[in-house]
Amino acid sequence: MQNFTYKNPTEILFGKGMIAEIATRVPKDVPVLMTYGGGSIKRNGVYNQVKAALQHHNVCEFEGIEVNPTYETCMKAVEVVKQNEIKYLLAVGGGSVIDGTKFIAAAAEYSGSDPWEILTTMGGCLKSAMPVGVVLTLPATGTESNSNSVISRKSTSEKLHFFSPHTHPTFAVLDPETTFSLPVKQVRNGIVDAFVHVMEQYMTYPADAPLQDRLAESILQTLIEVGPKTLANLTDYQARASFMWSATLALNNLINCGVPQDWSTHMIGHELTAFYGPDHAETLAVVLFGVWQHQLAQKEAKLRQYGERVWGVKTAQEAIDATEKFFLSLGMPTRLSHYKIDAAEAAARVHARFTERGSVFGERGDITPSATAAILRMRA
Repeated sequence: MQNFTYKNPTEILFGKGMIAEIATRVPKDVPVLMTYGGGSIKRNGVYNQVKAALQHHNVCEFEGIEVNPTYETCMKAVEVVKQNEIKYLLAVGGGSVIDGTKFIAAAAEYSGSDPWEILTTMGGCLKSAMPVGVVLTLPATGTESNSNSVISRKSTSEKLHFFSPHTHPTFAVLDPETTFSLPVKQVRNGIVDAFVHVMEQYMTYPADAPLQDRLAESILQTLIEVGPKTLANLTDYQARASFMWSATLALNNLINCGVPQDWSTHMIGHELTAFYGPDHAETLAVVLFGVWQHQLAQKEAKLRQYGERVWGVKTAQEAIDATEKFFLSLGMPTRLSHYKIDAAEAAARVHARFTERGSVFGERGDITPSATAAILRMRA
């Protein structure tokens, strides 16, 4: 197990009726900007709950942060922040709204010439950001209690990420009932997204970190148990609560302490979304198994451990097959052909982009642009 520092400043407010608690967490003496996506929070009652909690606050609103939040939309929000002298941001929605709001928080205080530099430097240029609170309505990304954000730029078909301690949410409300109205597809995506988040931090090589391994495996086992229950009954509070908490723990920087990490599936998946448009989780479900097959020799020991402990199988290949079967049982496609994406074309485009950037990925830094192309060709 390697040396590490762990810090997570986000206060979690978990359970029924906890939106009311934001009245004492959001400052009353400064203008607040409430950010959200479309009309779903108005249809499911979350909007009214938030407005009731903040009835004595000075609140402005910014609507329209899209799935895969764009730089262009976020910069419009930055103008609203400056025009209204906003001092606090409240993100109400899923991972896209939260990621977009983190970027708004950073860009609003950025003193450089081009806020896109926040993405191209992966947050390294940030010296400050506005404070952000969260009301989560879609469990999936874990962004409600970490410092990560992913932003797309329509004009260049790019999708980049950044992270900074300055963009860690101050608090996050997790009320499972606010997620009951989600469509089945979004719930399915959330289960797979959380599952792959765990895998990026776990499926590497043995690192003498038995507790970290078992923490990761327990999240995986919980998702395998409650994921199908959640899809079968969209208002099963206990199943949804367990899923929601699992998604948070999957990416709040706890299970990655002292262990190697991969993240190649995410980096390749981001490019598929940028070029072709499938949802983030949909790209992960396609790419993951290509990464595992391509890196089978390097990951075999961990795949066998995972297979034995989580699925009760003996070989690395059986572990891969069991996981893909699980994804398919959730209704999640695992091949590029489902999205009518030509694997050879995708491989060439992603290869060119990673070559241009000089990008390499994986826990050993051995997933080169050529390797990413081979991975994508496997997923035709």
